Amino acid sequence: MRVGIVGASGYTGAELLRLCAGHADLQVVVAGADTQAGQLAANLYPSLAPAYPDLALSTVTADDLHGLDLVFLALPHGQSQQLVPQLVGKVGVLVDLAADFRLRDPQLYPRWYGAEHRAPALLDDFVYGLPELFRARLQGATLVAAPGCYPTAAALALAPLVGAGLIEPSGIVVDAASGVSGAGRAPTPTTHFNSADEDFRAYGLLDHRHTPEIEQAVGAQVLFTPHLAPMNRGILATCYARPASGAWSPPTTESVLGALQQAYDAEPFVVVSEAAPSTKATFGSNSAHLTARVDPRTGWVLVLCAIDNLVKGASGQALQCANIALGLPEQAGLSAVGIYP
Repeated sequence: MRVGIVGASGYTGAELLRLCAGHADLQVVVAGADTQAGQLAANLYPSLAPAYPDLALSTVTADDLHGLDLVFLALPHGQSQQLVPQLVGKVGVLVDLAADFRLRDPQLYPRWYGAEHRAPALLDDFVYGLPELFRARLQGATLVAAPGCYPTAAALALAPLVGAGLIEPSGIVVDAASGVSGAGRAPTPTTHFNSADEDFRAYGLLDHRHTPEIEQAVGAQVLFTPHLAPMNRGILATCYARPASGAWSPPTTESVLGALQQAYDAEPFVVVSEAAPSTKATFGSNSAHLTARVDPRTGWVLVLCAIDNLVKGASGQALQCANIALGLPEQAGLSAVGIYP
């Protein structure tokens, strides 16, 4: 199948190139990049040289993508809204990795993203691409909005417990730390090596734009605080919730772990265990590692999830969704096993 990647020069675009190189059914024929147009992908990312020795990055238009079997959009927020209306019905499957079509309510975009949505009529046509929670809708889908990295970790941790009625759907706290690659390839004053190294900071206090997406995916109210950790990759989400009131019996560590195990028992990319999850264990993989505890002393329910923010949190999940939508083996081109050390 012929594949186009728009935004191929960024970290998620480069990760898509890497993953597609290991996929027997996909061939990247278009690699779009504005600021790096004219460069060989192998020169910008030497790690890609064995698979793409001659692939040139280029400026692309919608016409260059028409007729492709699969198109990934790995663009900054806001740019997909301009391009998507020109691609609907013109490509086989379109997977957008930005936040442009993740939220169902168009009124949330001015509040959290600072601008009116420019294609609100298309929001309901997109399937939210978190396979472990919404796989049935992905089958045969032609428009997919791949989730954000923080919402992926939070939703995998919390959604089964909210759905099972084990925790209160309000007052949930999500503290999550991400590696610096989550901020993108372009350096900023806070992601420059001298700023990020040996530092750990919170940001987006009370107003991070992933908050409504987490609430939409989990089906609950959350207080979300992201943190920047001095590592290249990875997300560790630590979630706190109160036991559901009116339950026949209060939840226990065994019952919340059991709910997670029941929800994900057949999932190839989710590991539920008693061990505390580690970002290093997920490095380079499309897997999520989870655990849970109930503290009898304070009454809080604690759920943790670790993922690689560029794989399960972005490009790997986008490819997983594409596989499902195209009727290909869901695990094609993806590894559940991380790289260690």
